[in-house]
Amino acid sequence: QVQLVESGGGLVQAGGSLRLSCTASGRISSINYMGWYRQAPGKQRELVAGVTRGGTTVYADSVKGRFTISRDNAKNTVTLQMNSLKPEDTAVYYCNVVSVNGIDYWGKGTLVTVSS
Repeated sequence: QVQLVESGGGLVQAGGSLRLSCTASGRISSINYMGWYRQAPGKQRELVAGVTRGGTTVYADSVKGRFTISRDNAKNTVTLQMNSLKPEDTAVYYCNVVSVNGIDYWGKGTLVTVSS
């Protein structure tokens, strides 16, 4: 069993900050990729940010310069620092982890609400 435990969602005013964390535990081989996706009501799930084991990062254009993703390989943890939040960032945020064997794992999601 592999578990992804997410934390850090909540309600914040526009312009504020939140920090999301996700830790993978259980019977998981080495992790290759860790990332965050989000899904707003009525919209498809989209990539927010991702980071490879080697530290290469990718960001959605809409969050570049505002969000920062980082990971701790020793702790199997990925963190998303979200600054200058906007109402359009409101969504359920999902942690995604891909093992070196290519197995995909998803968290249950954490709600981020940004009020105007």
